[in-house]
Amino acid sequence: MAKPFTADPAELDRFREVQQLAYRCAETVAGGLEAGVTEREVADRMRTWLLDQGVDDWFHLPFAWFGDRTAFRGIRQPLQFFPGDRRLGEEMPYILDCAPIVGGVCADIGYSGSLAPNPTLDLVMDDLQAHRSLILDLVRKRRSFRDIYREVDRLIVRQGLENRHRAYPQGVIAHQVGRLPDRPGPRPLFRFGPRSVRWLARTTLVAGRQGWSPLWNGSRRSDHPPVPGLWAVEPHLAFRGVGAKFEELLVVTEQDAFWLDEDLPHVRRWAARATTVPTPPEVPVP
Repeated sequence: MAKPFTADPAELDRFREVQQLAYRCAETVAGGLEAGVTEREVADRMRTWLLDQGVDDWFHLPFAWFGDRTAFRGIRQPLQFFPGDRRLGEEMPYILDCAPIVGGVCADIGYSGSLAPNPTLDLVMDDLQAHRSLILDLVRKRRSFRDIYREVDRLIVRQGLENRHRAYPQGVIAHQVGRLPDRPGPRPLFRFGPRSVRWLARTTLVAGRQGWSPLWNGSRRSDHPPVPGLWAVEPHLAFRGVGAKFEELLVVTEQDAFWLDEDLPHVRRWAARATTVPTPPEVPVP
């Protein structure tokens, strides 16, 4: 059985370490990318790097998406999310996503970039900053997960962008993660770790009886206040076939919420660019 969530600082430190490991993987692999490499080759590089660093299980194996696949263009069914033979071009956007487990501790991250400068990608990545602030603010105000999802949608409309997390299975913007027993799991099936899938399935059953869901989306099942635990949050936006996202752990307690780590690539990027993204004016959403 998965261990219950605890906000114990030592436990959070372990999750922070694994999240930092996952982001180091993304930054290291991104630093070695070259034009012509395929999504499948990059996903394999990430897997090899993480195994060499002591990863012993997976929430899911690494994903890589290039070009308009970062906006999920042409993706209609789950197998099309898997890394394929799309080759990276100089100005193509890319997204790297990995979810390693070390000693039962899980992280799930998303990293966006391009080889050559891409102004459209810069625009989308800059606009993600407002979503990070909005989500945290509304969770602290104890707004329901469903309401927060809708507020994110409203902000996307005001920014003139597209919601692409809606394309994920069940349209999730986040999912809960938890502590697993400290032992290696069986080989992934369809890129997902069987132990993590079983944990999520058990949590879903228990949560259903308690009136909440570990899958955070815009449905009635998410019409409840923020539930204490660790949530992998991944707003995914796009503009004209260019997609970008971040994904990181949000800690929710009974009284508060905070991002697990402020020393992450997208946060450092916003600071380096001195990015201040004004919130667009309210417009009615049908």
